[in-house]
Amino acid sequence: MIEPIYICGPTASGKSTLAIELARLHDGEIVNADAYQLYNGIEIISAAPSSSEREQATHHLYGVLKQDELCDAMQFREMALDKIKEIQLRGKLPVVTGGSGLYLKFLSHGPSPVPSGDDDLRDKLEKESDGVLIEKLNRLDPEGAAATNLKNRRYVIRALEICILSGRKMSEVKNDWKLRSSEVEARLRGAYLQWDRDLLRERINHRVDEMLAGGSIDEVAALENASVTCKKAIGVPQIEAYLKGDIDLNECRERIAAATRQYAKRQRTWFGKEKWLTPCPIDTGTNINKLASELGHNLLID
Repeated sequence: MIEPIYICGPTASGKSTLAIELARLHDGEIVNADAYQLYNGIEIISAAPSSSEREQATHHLYGVLKQDELCDAMQFREMALDKIKEIQLRGKLPVVTGGSGLYLKFLSHGPSPVPSGDDDLRDKLEKESDGVLIEKLNRLDPEGAAATNLKNRRYVIRALEICILSGRKMSEVKNDWKLRSSEVEARLRGAYLQWDRDLLRERINHRVDEMLAGGSIDEVAALENASVTCKKAIGVPQIEAYLKGDIDLNECRERIAAATRQYAKRQRTWFGKEKWLTPCPIDTGTNINKLASELGHNLLID
């Protein structure tokens, strides 16, 4: 079966446009990996592909969740794997695209064996002195302690959490995950779209203007019983503040643009660490058709 190609990058970087062209050129179907484009009714806020864009290639997992539904990375993984398998069974190329780093990581690598935090345990550890915490970590995992910045209390507590919750040394858990990730990444194929920061800033500002002029305010006003996940979409809290009269439209625009820029910065950091992704410099003069052709040639697995 044909392995997926992942098209990743910060918001407003042109992922959807490139994914569509890649799907058209290489007989593919697109699978959404954006946490907010999963929701129905916030298509403008989440910058989901338009109806005309969806006509150019088959799209999956857009607007499939009701606004009151919760979703997390594991639920997304299960939905996406089902769609990818369906596409593969049809002999087509799955093109996965989105900017939600954690969702993409769960899909491409699977859930991490590193246990998530435990509030009760963390509260208990927080009551201990730095000296006691460091002594415990040295006793439970001397190798891990040697690799941890012991002056950073948060790092020490997190290392202890992993040891206690997993019943293993933190260093062993992380080394196993690193080895497993290397094996997985040997077969992964994907591209990370890189923009000059000033150019991306311009694209973000333009997108925010289009969003506000294109019906996003009415979209947010119509939200009913939206889940916590849905309401985290950039633009929702800012427009809600505008609708309440707390801020004017110009302030609303600036807050959305600022939040989007901050999000884009986090995305660049996240995807920059994913060494299996092929860096793909792109700007306003890039020929998307040519880029899609080159990526398909370079990334497709025979």
